[in-house]
Amino acid sequence: MQQRFSPFQLILFLFILAFLLAFIQLGILTIAFDKLGLSLTQAYQLLLCSLFGSLINLPLVTIKAKAPIQQMPSSVWRLLRMNHLVFEGKTTIAVNVGGCLIPFGFSLYLLFSTAISFFHALLGISLVTIISYLTSRPIQGLGIGMPILIAPISAAMAALLIDPAHSAPLAYIAGTLGVIIGADLLRLKDIRQMGTPIAAIGGAGTFDGIFITGIVAVLLA
Repeated sequence: MQQRFSPFQLILFLFILAFLLAFIQLGILTIAFDKLGLSLTQAYQLLLCSLFGSLINLPLVTIKAKAPIQQMPSSVWRLLRMNHLVFEGKTTIAVNVGGCLIPFGFSLYLLFSTAISFFHALLGISLVTIISYLTSRPIQGLGIGMPILIAPISAAMAALLIDPAHSAPLAYIAGTLGVIIGADLLRLKDIRQMGTPIAAIGGAGTFDGIFITGIVAVLLA
């Protein structure tokens, strides 16, 4: 699905990319990736794939939906993009590559490549899923929103309590999959009420919460 992006979005995207690369050089994010057993080269590859993947939404199905009671101000959409998608009584459910598929795949990699038990992983994911579901809310005209620090803090605390020896990868797995399930998949029933033309699992992309949730959870664990 193609969308036109405003100069503001392009500048913001490039700024975030430069910001993250600078932080890796300074060793901030390197700490998190080192805890996950990734080399600097692998960390760069994961970040770049997630960044560019965040621009891609893969449509899955289209459903009928209700129009939002309150429309987003046009000034907000002019700031975010040149052409805001018009809601026409239908919502396309999609999956975001950088905000969902890549973090999901990396979580599976950590689960099968580390000594984390499936029981501990399931317990951590379940806890974060419950917290994510309870703290997330549908926002008409936009999608599902939740406070960005709740999930990583919850994931880090759960990982430290459940399996301190493998707290870093467990925190990433629990934080990532917990948000995907609790704030996205379990909220699919609310999509018909949001009045948005597209609802992407993984949200707007990498920096909507899922990928960053995993990284912050690792840093805290």
